[in-house]
Amino acid sequence: MQETAVPSAPPTPPVSLAALLSRADLGLRQITGPPAGEVTIHGSHTSEMSDPYPYLLGGELLLTAGVHIPEAAGRPGSFDFDGYVARIVAAGGAALGFGVAPVHDTVPAGLVAACEQHGLPLVEVPPRTTFSGVARAVWQLMARARLSELRRITEAQQGLAAAASRPDPVPSVLRRLAGRLEGRAVLYGPEGAEIAAAGREPGDEVRRALAELARFVTGHPSSTATDTVAGTRLAAYALGPGRGFVLGVAAPHRESGDHTIASVAAVLLSLLTGEHQSGTGAARSSALVRLLLGARREEVAPLLGGGEGDGAVTRWYVVHARPDTGAPDAVSASALGAALGSPLVDAADDVVRVLVPAPPRAEDGGGVRPERDGGVRPEGDGIVRPEAGAAAPRKSPAGSGPAGSGPAGSGPAAQPGWTLGVSAPVAPAEWPAADAQAARALARARATRSALVRHAERPGFADLVPPGEAEAHARALLAPIGGVPALAETLRVWLSLHGSWDRTAVALSVHRNTVRQRIARCAALLGADLDDPDVRMELWFALRHLRG
Repeated sequence: MQETAVPSAPPTPPVSLAALLSRADLGLRQITGPPAGEVTIHGSHTSEMSDPYPYLLGGELLLTAGVHIPEAAGRPGSFDFDGYVARIVAAGGAALGFGVAPVHDTVPAGLVAACEQHGLPLVEVPPRTTFSGVARAVWQLMARARLSELRRITEAQQGLAAAASRPDPVPSVLRRLAGRLEGRAVLYGPEGAEIAAAGREPGDEVRRALAELARFVTGHPSSTATDTVAGTRLAAYALGPGRGFVLGVAAPHRESGDHTIASVAAVLLSLLTGEHQSGTGAARSSALVRLLLGARREEVAPLLGGGEGDGAVTRWYVVHARPDTGAPDAVSASALGAALGSPLVDAADDVVRVLVPAPPRAEDGGGVRPERDGGVRPEGDGIVRPEAGAAAPRKSPAGSGPAGSGPAGSGPAAQPGWTLGVSAPVAPAEWPAADAQAARALARARATRSALVRHAERPGFADLVPPGEAEAHARALLAPIGGVPALAETLRVWLSLHGSWDRTAVALSVHRNTVRQRIARCAALLGADLDDPDVRMELWFALRHLRG
């Protein structure tokens, strides 16, 4: 037997029948049916038709004085109460309100029995209460519910937007969404694996169903899908067409406005997980293939783009970054790249590397002048860092550089929640050297607890020695410790930090006693007095020129 289709309820905020019954001025009384707290109504409608089905949209409180019911309806067979109530239920009516007087002194017993059989809430309306008064009360409650819904959505939007601006935007948005919906929020990657999640952990059945729903929206034209499993309401939102990211939401109940709140979160996550620049994916893929097939870096660099004036990018910064808390993930790394103005991001282990295009030079030889770059000063090893008390630049003035850059020519700026080491701007052929510069700058930033440290290129005495001769001398001088990389690295960091035991321990993530033991071992193997500044200087130059 084909089931009768129930019209969908109108898109208005529903109100609880219990809220209507609590109005003392109406004096309504529920006679039978489910608990009023479990019944929601979307409006009210008055009808004295013996078949009100054609006039109902669904979700209404149907009001009647029983004009169509004969006064002798108490006799068996005089009126089909069962058929009347069945048609109301089939139309999606939420409840039936029966007005006592002037036609009937009491609610007919047959109507009470039919409503009880079909599970339709039956409410008695006293003689002093008009149907228009009931309708007005319903609309007043709906207006309050609508205002409350809009206020809740606005607060949720503000909270989600604030979460998206945090250093860990994706986990923050998921946590805020899960808290608002009192459930679980999950970000699925293109392969269907969980990338990040927040909120109460659901049962295995719900977890599997939510993952299946996420896979469903990635393979169908529809961008959203809903389901209910084990009493938990599930929803999945595709984050942009063809990208494969999906937001999954599992909540124990659904309130008015939940869909809008989840949709706002989906939009924010779409921006956070999307490509920073559209239309460049194919070019970057082409650059990767050419590199794998033997092309030189300087040949494929123009394909990598760089925002405005892609073809004009001739120099690049290498940035090494570590989050201040936790470990980096693919999404937070992508967000960092977007903040720095580059989609070229590599998140490996605990360090994120970003290749950032440098703005064109006004003239040759116009490189970085750190001593004039508000709040930075040169260090003796070619690294510059913020001075004590100097605020790291957060935002470039209009026209001074790409997004995420500091003052004109200074390169990438500090980012909230991250510690950054930035190389000097170099040509593509020098990317490996810049990568080493950024690594050293990051180590210095962590040791000095600075938000950002830059490597600054400038002439020095070391440049006067031919590189080949310098490297040969360095290998000979450091040969006693060359077979133990930990000793050479500890000596290098210790010298770069001016012999500080504590800062060296922080930079190497070891105990300060370990640093003391390694330095003592180096002094013994090298037969050198490391308190002598001339010895320190010679060892430092040797370490800088040592390769391999």
